[in-house]
Amino acid sequence: MATETHGTVETTGAPEAHGGGGLPQLQFEHWGGQIVWLLLIFAVLYVVLSKGLLPRVSGAIETRGAKIAGDIADARRLKDEAEVQARAAAAEVAEARASAQRTAADAKAKASASAAERQAKEEAVLAEKLAAAEAGIQAARDQAMS
Repeated sequence: MATETHGTVETTGAPEAHGGGGLPQLQFEHWGGQIVWLLLIFAVLYVVLSKGLLPRVSGAIETRGAKIAGDIADARRLKDEAEVQARAAAAEVAEARASAQRTAADAKAKASASAAERQAKEEAVLAEKLAAAEAGIQAARDQAMS
């Protein structure tokens, strides 16, 4: 079981200030020490940053810049090589196309010449057969007329 206790609390007011009011940072008698600490902290931070952190950062930036410049130079070189190879491939394709057209024209000319030669031979054979047939017809006509 819980027992309840009630008590009264008396307040006597705000505690009294220990010196003049206001912030110590804004009081003129403390500015000298604050300026000394400001200069001391600034000097320490300046030395730490300029000797330790900034050389590492600038070194990393320079290394990265050199790598990017090298990569760009490599990309340009490879692009130029690819363009040269593309022009060479286009020239080879054009030469192959011209060679194929010449070969096709030669084959067509040979086929035409061969066909003309066979046609001439066949016409000669047919002319001989026609002459023989006409001679046979003439002989049969002469025999029938006599």
